[in-house]
Amino acid sequence: MQYMMMCCIEEKRWAALPESSREAIMRDYGSWVADIEKKGQHRLSARLVPTASARTVRHREGRAVATDGPFAETKEQFGGYHLVECRDLDEAVALAMRIPTLPHGGVVEVRAVQPET
Repeated sequence: MQYMMMCCIEEKRWAALPESSREAIMRDYGSWVADIEKKGQHRLSARLVPTASARTVRHREGRAVATDGPFAETKEQFGGYHLVECRDLDEAVALAMRIPTLPHGGVVEVRAVQPET
């Protein structure tokens, strides 16, 4: 079964970390991805650019409207994702618990990908 890990962190908190800390975290991310690739669990990962460049599309008054900024008012912003193959949710959560941004205020939402019918 495939699971999506949606990684969030407060952008201001991330930016406040020293550059050396951010680089170390990203190296740890590289090791984490290499490990799950070795185990055949990794399908896809991507890091997103900061939310300042985001546009949100909604339907208002009978038409689609685009506005600047992220889709919701939240403390943490969606910063990237990983698509992984795991036997069940518990295994996916165990992988997510090793994501390097967690000790620095990161949050990871883990959800199964709906199989196509």
